[in-house]
Amino acid sequence: MSKVVFTNGCFDVLHHGHFKLLEFCSNLGAKLIVGINSDASVSRLKGPDRPVNNQNVRKFNLECIRFVDEVVVFEEDTPLEKMKLIRPDIIVKGGDYDVDSIVGSDIFDTRIFKYVYGFSTTKQLKGIARG
Repeated sequence: MSKVVFTNGCFDVLHHGHFKLLEFCSNLGAKLIVGINSDASVSRLKGPDRPVNNQNVRKFNLECIRFVDEVVVFEEDTPLEKMKLIRPDIIVKGGDYDVDSIVGSDIFDTRIFKYVYGFSTTKQLKGIARG
């Protein structure tokens, strides 16, 4: 049986850390499904000035990455309902989480991707704002 891997996030402005996360995820199974927050969900989580890129652009950008097999959009603040529908073998989150704080970790095999320091969308946007 081929394993399905699921990861999720806003993926608003893609950076090196995102690519390393997606590569890690793709090496864990045969199919990688990425869940992205809808525009409304990103705004609730990150503030009224976000997302920078709308969900259609974010979805398309992720679909262009060779590690990604499928992208799904979820409206809620967490992807739990999508995960219950997809029923992945493994879920993955970045190193800024611990297993106990990850939604769905009580249901699915959960892995943590080691955080790639120095890369974050928020940090990049602050750098752009300073010029």
